[in-house]
Amino acid sequence: MRGRWIVGALLAGLLLGACGDPASGPEASPPARATPETSSTPTSTTRQRPAASLSPDAPDAVAKAPAKAPTVLYLGDSLAMENQKVLGDLLRDQLDARYTSAPYSGTTLCDYLEGTADRSLVPPADKAAALVRSLRPDFVVLQFWGNSWGYTPCMDGITYDKSRKTYFERYEADLKRLAEQITDAGGAQPPKIVWVLQGPDPITPDRVRDVNALYEERARATGELLADAGKTVSPTSARNTWVQYLPCTPYEHENPAYCTQPDRDRTALHREDDYLHFCLAPTTSTPKPCPVRSPGILRITREITRVIAAHAG
Repeated sequence: MRGRWIVGALLAGLLLGACGDPASGPEASPPARATPETSSTPTSTTRQRPAASLSPDAPDAVAKAPAKAPTVLYLGDSLAMENQKVLGDLLRDQLDARYTSAPYSGTTLCDYLEGTADRSLVPPADKAAALVRSLRPDFVVLQFWGNSWGYTPCMDGITYDKSRKTYFERYEADLKRLAEQITDAGGAQPPKIVWVLQGPDPITPDRVRDVNALYEERARATGELLADAGKTVSPTSARNTWVQYLPCTPYEHENPAYCTQPDRDRTALHREDDYLHFCLAPTTSTPKPCPVRSPGILRITREITRVIAAHAG
């Protein structure tokens, strides 16, 4: 039990910085914005334009560009922090999208709620509703692993290990409030919300499965969208089983930088020292987008892009 707690604490620390040092709190690290007007020169990762295919299972299928280029807002925690540049490049390349990302490492849903400024890791200007009012996006993509260890002040000390029932009740309530604030902020033309389903958790597998179930229930009840990005980083026959490696997809075979062990027909999703994140670069002192090609990130962001392409107007 003690060993399980230590590993869980390690993962909690890692969550505070995607490709960043666990000791650096997200409040000291504003999001690396990627807007059409201000995006910086692409890194070596984002210079590599992924193939036109948006589905790992159909590598030769070219996405049909929507009649109207969508505007997309991407919010989330450290997983979104490491994904944001690759997702932005995909959306711009495939859909000619206008894209803004504002993730904060270590956060959860309540951090993006208006009315939590004094207890939140996200400043007022970057609350979900505030960004929706200023950007008028067509899509708001929400990617949250689900803060479960009490780091985020707005969770009021509610943690998964103390009371699972209370944790999920609070998480569901925050989910509903966040969606309602986003919808209300959109006015007569509210954005489509995309809930990103997470990949397996090696420490508390039931928790992530149940968090995903809340997203699925919300989508069924409201017509909001789901992007099962977690499926792309899970074994084909075991959606909720964590693995460090998976067989290379046809696209990864065709692009050897993404098939890290071609002699064994497999690619790495995680580093040896980080079971949660998908960035294959070592951590640094400040949370930032992943600076190296990482198969897990490309798989996740291609699925998000596929869902937006399928529903863009």
